[in-house]
Amino acid sequence: MGTDRLINQVDKESRDLAILEAVITDGPIGIVRLSEETGIPEHKVRYSLRMLEDDELVEPTPQGAIPADDIEARVDTINEGIDHLVARMEELRDVLPSIEAVE
Repeated sequence: MGTDRLINQVDKESRDLAILEAVITDGPIGIVRLSEETGIPEHKVRYSLRMLEDDELVEPTPQGAIPADDIEARVDTINEGIDHLVARMEELRDVLPSIEAVE
């Protein structure tokens, strides 16, 4: 079992959070400008925006994406979830014995 799948998922989530940060900071903002400001290709920006809309974190408008009305509470929830994941990953790291302990 490798960590490639997990790394890819974390990279995707990181991209989504970069897009969300730009929407919060600069919204309303469109796909082209998001791509320019974040350095993320437009097709990936489009996908991330769709995921963020599905999660009700951003809303589309004719002028571009804007953050949800209750974005502060939602960001707090995201940060709590990240803290939980970090703690869980540390627990998982400690499950496997070190090589020295096996020898």
